Amino acid sequence: MPAVSSCRPCSEGSRPWQVALCGTRARLHGDDPAAQLVRFVTVGVISSLVYFGVFLLVRPLGSQLANLFGAVVSSALANELHRRLTFHAGGRVGWWTAQWEGGGLAAAGWVATATTLAVLDPVVGEAWWAQVLLIAAVTGAVGLVRFVFLRLWVFSSHARRTIHARARRRRMRVGER
Repeated sequence: MPAVSSCRPCSEGSRPWQVALCGTRARLHGDDPAAQLVRFVTVGVISSLVYFGVFLLVRPLGSQLANLFGAVVSSALANELHRRLTFHAGGRVGWWTAQWEGGGLAAAGWVATATTLAVLDPVVGEAWWAQVLLIAAVTGAVGLVRFVFLRLWVFSSHARRTIHARARRRRMRVGER
């Protein structure tokens, strides 16, 4: 991703709030851990809203089935958004790899929410709002662990070769035959 240039108002000695806004914009587009965490949380909120929508739509079929459907749909969306936006890994990590490895981490999160729903079902009962709050709490805790694993393992720039380099080597091998 190209470097973010400063905004026009920042370079013309404008008001402090404009300078702060431009600096924030540049920081949020960076690849440092803080910027990635902000983008991770933003993607998490978006995918959680998708999850809750799917959960509430499928809930009449049972909370466990609704949890599974919500997890699959929101995880696929989140993995792609994390690949492209959060970690700027579109050129390093392919779609399938992001879905497979990120999906494995999401599956662990699903197990945690399913277990929590099952164990606390007698306490929560059929109150949809209590189920959603419970899932939100577990998802938040799992999300922090997931951020660390996605950053250090799935989308790490150190452990990956670029997609283009792999394709170039493949073409060279095919051309040698």
